Parts: sequence; C-alpha cells; structure tokens
Amino acid sequence: MGGWQALLYKEILRFWKVGFQTVAAPILTAMLYLLIFGHVLEGRVKVYDSIPYTAFLVPGLVMMSVLQNAFANSSSSLIQSKIMGNLVFVLLTPLSHWSWFVAYVGSSIARGLAVGTGVLLVTAWFVRPSMVAPLWAIAFAVLGAGMLGALGLIAGLWAEKFDQMAAFQNFLIMPMTFLSGVFYSIHSLPPFWQAVSHLNPFFYMIDGFRYGFFGVSDVSPWLSLAIVGSAMLAVSAVAVHLLRIGYKIRG
Repeated sequence: MGGWQALLYKEILRFWKVGFQTVAAPILTAMLYLLIFGHVLEGRVKVYDSIPYTAFLVPGLVMMSVLQNAFANSSSSLIQSKIMGNLVFVLLTPLSHWSWFVAYVGSSIARGLAVGTGVLLVTAWFVRPSMVAPLWAIAFAVLGAGMLGALGLIAGLWAEKFDQMAAFQNFLIMPMTFLSGVFYSIHSLPPFWQAVSHLNPFFYMIDGFRYGFFGVSDVSPWLSLAIVGSAMLAVSAVAVHLLRIGYKIRG
C-alpha cells in the first residue's frame, strides 16, 4: 500500500468507525426534512408540472447530504488533528501535498456518496426512485463532493479552533446549500432572487443532479457541468497550493 493509499484508508476508517454519527445521523436528518416538508407542501407546491413535490424534494435532499458531509469530513478531520496535536505524525511522513489532497478529498467523496446513497435508499420507501439519466447524477454527485471536500480542506487549514470552523459552516456552507434550490425551483422566486441564485455554484450542483432523475432542470445540465467543473478546479487549485506551502500546519 502506497503512502497516499494508506492515508486515504486511514481517513475512510476514521469516519466509518463512528458511522452511526457520520453516516446514520445525516440520513435521519434528511428523512426528517422529507417527512416535514413533504407532508406540509405536497399538493400545495407544483414543480415541473407532472412531478409531485415529494419526488422533486428527494434529489435535493440527497445532494444536500452529499455536499454537507463531504465538507464536514475533510474539515473536521484536519481541525481535530490540529487541535489534538496528532497532525504532526502525518507531517513526519514523506507524503507530498498531492497525496494529502487525494487522501482527504477522496475520503470526503466516499463519505458524501455513502450518506447520499443511504438517503436515496431510505427515501425509496416513500417515493419510487426514477433516474432517467444516471450518469448525469453520478457526475454531479462526484464533482460536488470533490469540490466540498476541497473546500473543507481549505477551511480545516485556515481554522485554528472549532469556533472558526463552526462560523465557516454556519455562515457560508449552510446558507449556500439551503438557498440552492433544494426545497424549491428557482422559477418560483422573484426575478432579483433568481439572479442571486444563479451566482450560487451550489445551485448548479443541485439542479444538475436533479436533471439526472427527471430529465428536466432549471438551466441546461451542460452549463451546470461547466460551472461546477470550473468551480471544482478553482477550489482544488487553492487547496493544493495551501498544502504545498504548508499553510498553518508547518512552522
């Protein structure tokens, strides 16, 4: 087993050993969203004419779970290691910055997809899943999880205490996720807020992922793919650079 493979295995094992907290709990949270919003708004909100609201809600909840947990994986791993002092054992290894990036982002993708798959399986009890373009859904899930894993890496490098990490998540990740069209189509918004939504890269992740289920979306899936792919490359470039210079982890 190579160096990056060992670190990747360690990071996957880290979240899997507490899977009740890192995988099962987010699935339960998504289920509560489905039960509450589906019960209250089913029959009152019409999206894409022929698609029931609960069915519309499921892909949004799946992708929201993927994104939030991918971010939480890399960010929590780094900040915990920095505060507890065990990051020094990884620093002592001859691993390159690329090995760090692949391991942390790869484990974030694994956790995000594990939670997303769990949410999809559990919600199948309430809504019969339909996926007309599965490759689109897989592409946006992997790209979205990778981008949030890289963003979590940046946040984990920047933060020096849990309060800073909580602020990053509460004031950036959560608002951008909830305002990305998880619970609604942006066509139901006033023109000003539609324009604001188009500035949110999370919107394109959700919309593109939803296209994989229904074959319809608010914007072209090719446009969404281009924007998400560009955002993924930009965030990854920043994360790799910070790892290369040892930002806040090397004296």
